[in-house]
Amino acid sequence: MERANLHEAKTNLSKLIDLVLKGEEVIICKAGNPVAKLVPFREKKKNRVPGSLKGKITIEKDFEKLPSDFMEYFK
Repeated sequence: MERANLHEAKTNLSKLIDLVLKGEEVIICKAGNPVAKLVPFREKKKNRVPGSLKGKITIEKDFEKLPSDFMEYFK
């Protein structure tokens, strides 16, 4: 884990970001006391809601019926 004082962090922000992109965490300190942590940004995954498309999608009654020439494409 890398530590940087506030002045150093302002001066070398690009280098610190590069460290974060490589998987390291960077602690930013003010007067020797930790005040912030740089970590990689990760999007929060949205939870799937079962049934959210109910009534929006329809499946035709003949969905599983294959066209008569369908198997010709696999020869």
